[in-house]
Amino acid sequence: MTAYWHKHPLLVRGAVPGFSGCLDRDELFALACRDEVESRLVRREARHWHLEHGPFRLRNLRALPKRDWTLLVQGINLHHPAGAELLDRFDFIPHARMDDLMASYAVPGGGVGPHFDSYDVFLLQGDGRRRWQVSEQDDLDLDPRAPLRILRRFRAMGSCVLDPGDMLYLPPRVAHHGVAVDTCTTWSVGFRAPAHRELAAEFLSDLAERLDFEGRYADPGLAPTRHPGRISPHMLDTTAAILARIRWTRGDVEDFLGRYLSEPKAGVFFDRPQPALSYRDFAARIGRWGAVLDRRTRLLYGPRALYVNGEACRFPRGVPETLRVLADGRRLSPGSYAPGVAGLLHDWHDSGFLHLVSRDDSASAKS
Repeated sequence: MTAYWHKHPLLVRGAVPGFSGCLDRDELFALACRDEVESRLVRREARHWHLEHGPFRLRNLRALPKRDWTLLVQGINLHHPAGAELLDRFDFIPHARMDDLMASYAVPGGGVGPHFDSYDVFLLQGDGRRRWQVSEQDDLDLDPRAPLRILRRFRAMGSCVLDPGDMLYLPPRVAHHGVAVDTCTTWSVGFRAPAHRELAAEFLSDLAERLDFEGRYADPGLAPTRHPGRISPHMLDTTAAILARIRWTRGDVEDFLGRYLSEPKAGVFFDRPQPALSYRDFAARIGRWGAVLDRRTRLLYGPRALYVNGEACRFPRGVPETLRVLADGRRLSPGSYAPGVAGLLHDWHDSGFLHLVSRDDSASAKS
């Protein structure tokens, strides 16, 4: 992190020894056919690029040619436990910065063209091999004719072939171009890096929902005017004074970030347990076996509050240690918990945000 994060590309041979991927081709194809899964198909014909968005038909995917195409499937961590487990390996990065795990399945010659990302990315090779060319060039102009963000000019400064388990880290705005040597899958761990404009706009929108300004514009001393098209100095001064009353604190910023960054992606829904457990049964089982967050749950905390899936939970004396442990590790070991904490966890279980660990899962976690 000290030498490379946000600074330089890094090639790590054997980053995950024995790694061959989270899902096989048929499982990726099945995900790409689902309405709630974001997927894209990128095909190259000579110098022309073609982009299609899913969901796809399985027979169409199976009928694709043997060269020059790539299937991209987003949010693997949201739809498959193996994807969530792989993402957990990167918990040395704050969860607030984590975005998702994307799979790039490609046949020989397949790729998405030379491009750059506006965020950090780890490219972990699954089965097969992919050749990467990397450039720290300043010229990042895009080809206006391409249907995706492809660089107009690309000058490789180095290259490498990734074998299963190898990993390439790329900082933001480092140009790169990956081409499948043979049929392969690359697992891309991406991070959230909102633009300053986006953060400002979202914060102001959030603030506007909570403004409580009484009164209405008035001008009781209004005199007849000879210039009805003019905005009067009185209106300008009055409006400026109203806007000058808008204030926010560091706590307002914390609440915004907590709710904004923990908000689930569009299309994410949680399954409530059937049948629902009573509080008494829940407390007994979590005390004996523990609990784990649903892989779609986003749980963050700040100095004053806990934020789960876009909602804030406040406590009189700060966030309890038990809940900070859960947010950091996404799992709670067996034990008894204070009534307030246990009650909240029970509510999350009822909402599908958290699941009880079974006897078998608990035993395997200990081993």
